[in-house]
Amino acid sequence: MAEPYDVIIVGGGPAGLTAALYCGRARMKTLVLEKATTGGQAATTDVIENYPGFPDGIGGYELTERIKQQALEFGAEIQEIKEVISLEADGKLKLLKLADSTLSARSVIIATGSEPRKLEIPGVEEFHGKGVSYCATCDGAFYRDRVVAVIGGGNSAVEEAIFLTRFASKVYIVHRRDELRADKILRERALENPKIEFIWDAHLKKILGNGKVEEMVVENKNTHERTSYQIDGVFFYIGAVPNTEFCEGLVELDGREYIITDEALRTNVPGVFACGDCRANLLKQVAVAAGEGALAAVEAEKYVEEEDW
Repeated sequence: MAEPYDVIIVGGGPAGLTAALYCGRARMKTLVLEKATTGGQAATTDVIENYPGFPDGIGGYELTERIKQQALEFGAEIQEIKEVISLEADGKLKLLKLADSTLSARSVIIATGSEPRKLEIPGVEEFHGKGVSYCATCDGAFYRDRVVAVIGGGNSAVEEAIFLTRFASKVYIVHRRDELRADKILRERALENPKIEFIWDAHLKKILGNGKVEEMVVENKNTHERTSYQIDGVFFYIGAVPNTEFCEGLVELDGREYIITDEALRTNVPGVFACGDCRANLLKQVAVAAGEGALAAVEAEKYVEEEDW
């Protein structure tokens, strides 16, 4: 096996890239493993308005690409992989098993983020990629002058619904409550947008179509009345599931599969840290992820320096 890295960072979103930037500046031998688009979900966000230093907002791809370039300039390596199969401890070293190799490191920072939660109803899997989507920035342009629905009522759902009005002739927001959970400024924008129509107190029950999405059926949770709507696409924003399967059995997880850490972002395994959306924290935001990435990197540096290798 090759000489171990000082730190391997699993995940190349804002948390992982910020950690790589800090580890690189500390002159640690640093590797970032990423199986999807570098930048994570943030890279697919059209505009990020609440990241400090950008009063006019900044595109998610541009922001994460800037962090990536900083990390590379300070010597971090970034490797695209299919997946991390498992994380194991071998004495003080940590082993990351990939599909075709095993990597070793003195410390590991888990920054794998999360992926969109999928609703288990008829039509979701059948029409995935044929009208069912989880990324408005990726697919919104396909729905020019079409009718689409957004499922959810939080910040992500409302932000992406507003974005979709650039293309779609109408955007339904289907929400299980009678008011949005999104930040007040987003609620105001959505309520004032003439292209957005709200379907309150409703659950999506099924998606229908012939080879592509053509119809959705929603049920009012109070009256149980079902109504059919003719649509061309459905975008889901109903929460997220952490990407932590590979470390189950070694790293302690909470009841929702998020990684448990202390205030220094240390897990129950010495030398293994976690940051960002895969961690059991209170706020899933890019600013929080970046801050946690910095702290995890500093703690990993301390660990590597203080251990007797």
